[in-house]
Amino acid sequence: MRKIEEILINALQKGIKDIYSQEIDRQIIQVQKTKKEYQGDFTIVVFPLVKYSGESAEVTAGKLGRYLVNSLVEISSFNVIKGFLNLEISKDFWLAFLDNVLKDDSYGTFPAQKNEGLVMVEYSSPNTNKPLHLGHIRNNLLGFSISRIIEANGEKVIKVNLVNDRGIHICKSMLAYQRWGHGETPQSSGIKGDHLVGKYYVKFEDEYKKEIEQLTAKGLTGEEAEKQSSIMGAARQMLIGWENGDKEIIDLWKKMNGWVYEGFNETYEKLGVQFDRIYYESNTYSLGKQIVNEGLENNRLYKKEDGSVWIDLTEEGLDHKLLIRSDGTSVYITQDIGTAHQRFTEYDIRKHIYVVGNEQNYHFQVLGHILHKLGYDWYDRIYHLSYGMVELPEGKMKSREGKVVDADDLIKEMISTARLMSEELGKLGDYNQAEKKRIYSYIGLAALKYFILKVDPRKNMMFDPVESIDFNGNTGPFIQYSYTRIQSVLRKAAENNTSKNNDGAELNEKEISLIKIIYEYPEVVRAAGENLNPALIANYLYELAKEFNQFYHDYSILSAETDSQRGTRLKLSEIVSIIIRKGMCLLGIDVPEKM
Repeated sequence: MRKIEEILINALQKGIKDIYSQEIDRQIIQVQKTKKEYQGDFTIVVFPLVKYSGESAEVTAGKLGRYLVNSLVEISSFNVIKGFLNLEISKDFWLAFLDNVLKDDSYGTFPAQKNEGLVMVEYSSPNTNKPLHLGHIRNNLLGFSISRIIEANGEKVIKVNLVNDRGIHICKSMLAYQRWGHGETPQSSGIKGDHLVGKYYVKFEDEYKKEIEQLTAKGLTGEEAEKQSSIMGAARQMLIGWENGDKEIIDLWKKMNGWVYEGFNETYEKLGVQFDRIYYESNTYSLGKQIVNEGLENNRLYKKEDGSVWIDLTEEGLDHKLLIRSDGTSVYITQDIGTAHQRFTEYDIRKHIYVVGNEQNYHFQVLGHILHKLGYDWYDRIYHLSYGMVELPEGKMKSREGKVVDADDLIKEMISTARLMSEELGKLGDYNQAEKKRIYSYIGLAALKYFILKVDPRKNMMFDPVESIDFNGNTGPFIQYSYTRIQSVLRKAAENNTSKNNDGAELNEKEISLIKIIYEYPEVVRAAGENLNPALIANYLYELAKEFNQFYHDYSILSAETDSQRGTRLKLSEIVSIIIRKGMCLLGIDVPEKM
């Protein structure tokens, strides 16, 4: 399907040659959407063309406008505002476009690109010392949606998860469980595995805080108290034991991590996110240490007197960065070095996207410089999608204190709220309990996902569960309801064998407005992929649904005055529903056929 912009550029090239005997580079021709305050659909910026015409912008625009109207059936009229040529597209073009979209199953997706290599997207990356929370939800939803959007842009994508299953934070949960767990298990307690382990992480922090308070009460400074803390010292010793392969510690680690993995998988299934490959820090940290030691031998790194290994990044405007502690244990960035090396060895990666919160901006800046200094030519293929934090009305979440919005609890709450609001509005009165339960889940998850994804990833956001589920606002349920409204119309049309033939149809202003929004969909998908921004698709879908609902309110579809009018409106409705379904799929959101 040829885009109108392409048709206009080709015609303008020819027009300038025919009128002014000048050859012009197509890159110079600027075609834009006409601003709302002016009449027209597309605008040509004439100022760059006057050096070829040798005439004023207004005269040039007038001549080119007449040429286009006379030579293109797609152009019905034009007007000139200063140096801008505004063109109105013919109704016949929009009608033909409507038919073509309905025949094109791939509308809004792009053919496979010829780029070598794939795009790897890492998201989720949880720690196995606590359950997933609201911040993780934003991470997972962004990573999964971005992966689908990149695929829609013709790229080959592999979705990966790096589980942070080792380190001092994991040892904190393990130590607390050793001391106060009394053999408790998910089965004996009835507590989901990741929640049970998270309980002991909080327990450790509570006990550590008590010890610090006791030590400072004896006159120690805060720094001295932290150094003398027996519980923190025991956690550090446990980490050393883990890295040295202590069997008792490893067995406990395997058991507790197993509980967490089962819990994570249950939450991922509820959210509807998947991965193509899962990496574990416990399998990559040793490779990272090996690479660091090789860098030390090559004098790219240096060792301090206490045995710790560092890299000097002062020439890069940064600082000195610790890579291996004095006790021989690795730090977080060490395993990132190992994981990156392993991935670029295993796959032909064109671009590696890390979906990680903006509190890790410095970390990824450092990682890129370290990889460069270590001599890896793919260091500039890593990209940090730095997203903003999700905040609550009462402030930021704090995992150590247990002050978080748990992912499982939030999902349950959203589905429950969907049930209450649906019952209050009387939307599902004719459905059986199984159907209702399924639709409540659709609505609740759509509310959650859409509310998070409609915000630019790079911005902080405030999550409001009640606002997210409003059936009348910029929400997932509103878009879902618009889709099901169309499906209801289409079902009635099918039951009555209503024809979609629209030969000889005329289009009114509202119909054209809706078709123009449909026309923009592929470019919205393109822009969302280029900017790694699902919010562009989310807010586009809201505008599309809002425009359709206004059209539905103003004009009858099944009782239209003529057969051709009815056929046009049915086609228009069906295409809107297709784009809503496709767009919501890119956001990881399901749309029910009935609501």
